[in-house]
Amino acid sequence: MRLPEKYRTIANLSGPLMMVDKVSGVSYDELAEITLANGERRRGRVLEIDKDRALVQVYEGSSGIDVDSTEIRFLGDVLRLPVSRSMLGRIFNGRGDPVDGGSAIIPETYLDVNGNPMNPFSRDFPSEFIQTGISTIDGMNPLVRGQKLPIFSGSGMPHNKMAAQIARQATVISGHSDFAVVFAAMGITFEEASFFMEDFRKTGALERTVMYVNLADDPAIERISTPRLALTAAEYLAFEKDMHVLVILTDLTNYCEALREISAARKEVPGRRGYPGYLYTDLATMYERAGRLRGKKGSITQIPILTMPEDDKTHPIPDLTGYITEGQIMLARGLHRRGIYPPVDVMPSLSRLKDKGIGKGKTREDHADLMNQLFAAYSRGKEAKELAVILGEGALSDEDKAFAKFSDEFEDRYVRQGEYENRTVEDTLQLGWELLTIVPARELKRVRDEYIEKYLNPLIAAKEDLAQQDEQ
Repeated sequence: MRLPEKYRTIANLSGPLMMVDKVSGVSYDELAEITLANGERRRGRVLEIDKDRALVQVYEGSSGIDVDSTEIRFLGDVLRLPVSRSMLGRIFNGRGDPVDGGSAIIPETYLDVNGNPMNPFSRDFPSEFIQTGISTIDGMNPLVRGQKLPIFSGSGMPHNKMAAQIARQATVISGHSDFAVVFAAMGITFEEASFFMEDFRKTGALERTVMYVNLADDPAIERISTPRLALTAAEYLAFEKDMHVLVILTDLTNYCEALREISAARKEVPGRRGYPGYLYTDLATMYERAGRLRGKKGSITQIPILTMPEDDKTHPIPDLTGYITEGQIMLARGLHRRGIYPPVDVMPSLSRLKDKGIGKGKTREDHADLMNQLFAAYSRGKEAKELAVILGEGALSDEDKAFAKFSDEFEDRYVRQGEYENRTVEDTLQLGWELLTIVPARELKRVRDEYIEKYLNPLIAAKEDLAQQDEQ
């Protein structure tokens, strides 16, 4: 390893970028140490090499740097994260430094934050159900261990509350107790950061959580490294310590905005809506670090959260995310305005791996049939309500009126639940069958007769007995 050579050949500065001339032996992604005239030290990373010129990205920004008196030396190594199991229960900033008042962790090893992509041949297929305690996910769009399931939200919607609730409640119901959450927040306000920290501390969720927090006033360049630090920590816990790790990344929109800012500073040719043309590739380098590996007990499951600008799902960020991930959970502003939490719109939501994690031995044998029937009944109820708006309620058949009532009850009882209400998958399935008592049994064409006999008929009989007692 060569001795770091000091350079005073900074040619120019542009935002967080610094051009250094007359360098030798410098490699891509190498770390740099920048020393200002007053002794202040900053960190940087090499973005590009062109013969004897290096483009360096300064993590703390380039304000206050005097090109004539500032020294830079290249350290001959990439950005590495110190990792150990003692990370659990700790809070770090977007550079990986502790911000919870505790001491620095004693690392077992140092890992390259850029990680390695999973070899597709070595991947194991996701197949174990993860219970989040939220009915619209567990019952209708189940999350499977090793899956990437993003939440598409909008500005002002309660995605942060939902993220905290999932972090608190998520568990693998197969009995594997070694479960951890890695939580990375990018570009959030101090108020939002305080909410997450206090919520995790108050509920005890922090004990099994590693938090990386990048605030809105932190440098944009730090925002780009934050999710990679989190994923590196997750890979260590999953594949070195055999833990099931749930990674929650919020908000990916802030990450992409930082990427666009850096791209503009580099004077790159912009792509769609000004985002760099490599946005898809950049997102894939993060999303594809989730999954299961053959021969390894641990796994990484991802829930990226992004706010769709102007609630536009065709915007490049949600659009490209949808191509890479295995589905999406959509939040609806209409449900949010009506005070329904969590405002999950089950119709456009999708979990492409849902059939792999449910059924006998995983959740319950009636889960798939019940899920399909609830989708069908809710869809028909929404159509009936739209018809009533046009033709009047008198134009609806008795069956249509029943389905319209079902859709209202579905939103009010199944979709709506408390922020601290942790429903088991059995509670969710039972609630689904209770709602199906609203519609005529002859209209239930998506569930098998034996399931109707086992789960629905006892509820109908109990409902009739209650009605008779009320009449008497």
